[in-house]
Amino acid sequence: MAALPPLNRHTFVPLYHQIQQRLLHQIHSGALKPGEPLPSALDIAASLGVSQMTVRQAIKSLCEAGVVYSRQGKGTFVSGIKLEKDFRQVLSFTEDMKARGSTPRSKVLSFQIQKPDEEIVKALGLRSDEKVIQLKRIRQSNNLPMGIECSSLPLRLCPDLLETFDPRNSLYEALAERYGINMIVADEVAEAGLSDSETARLLRIAKGSPVFLFTRISYVQSGQPIEHVKSTYRGDRYKIVNRLTRQNRGLLNSQEPL
Repeated sequence: MAALPPLNRHTFVPLYHQIQQRLLHQIHSGALKPGEPLPSALDIAASLGVSQMTVRQAIKSLCEAGVVYSRQGKGTFVSGIKLEKDFRQVLSFTEDMKARGSTPRSKVLSFQIQKPDEEIVKALGLRSDEKVIQLKRIRQSNNLPMGIECSSLPLRLCPDLLETFDPRNSLYEALAERYGINMIVADEVAEAGLSDSETARLLRIAKGSPVFLFTRISYVQSGQPIEHVKSTYRGDRYKIVNRLTRQNRGLLNSQEPL
């Protein structure tokens, strides 16, 4: 594998995320192929001048996304398995598509300042006189429309976003690099639905086709809600993946039969 580019220590983007993106680039470019091992955390840490803990955090995020997998006592290897959509992770569409090896694109439907509705005011804890920046886009993978997203952000947090941001690019990257806003946690509600005429036209599917309807509120580290998102995604292109755990009932009542 070629040496990883130096890290940018003068940006709000966390070091582990920069390492993650550099490893992803190596995978997507073919420098690291399916089945090949990643360099050890020790070697990566030494070459980039960071702690092994930072490198392990980057590798862990790639494992959780399914890009790589670990074998105990053997190391970490590049995965050749097609990824599923895991809605437990706070990933932007751009990050998700790049992790899949696809080329993300966006077609902008609207990008404007407006007065929020009651749902957005409540979700983001806004004052009654506050406005939001609202960005509505068709999200595409390799030119295929995958979904429609409508994001709303408090105008006071990024007042010049309309002038400085190209809405065809990653919103999360712009928020992190320009304003130091990093989405850490999100509450998301998923519902099943059927596409109406307008949605069907934009997503190039038949009217009445199954779709996923998502409502998400994203938070920064302090717990402050920053983003409200309404999304509609094609049911024929996604499936929801969750990991469920069963509590040890013996811890609740050791006398209760299983």
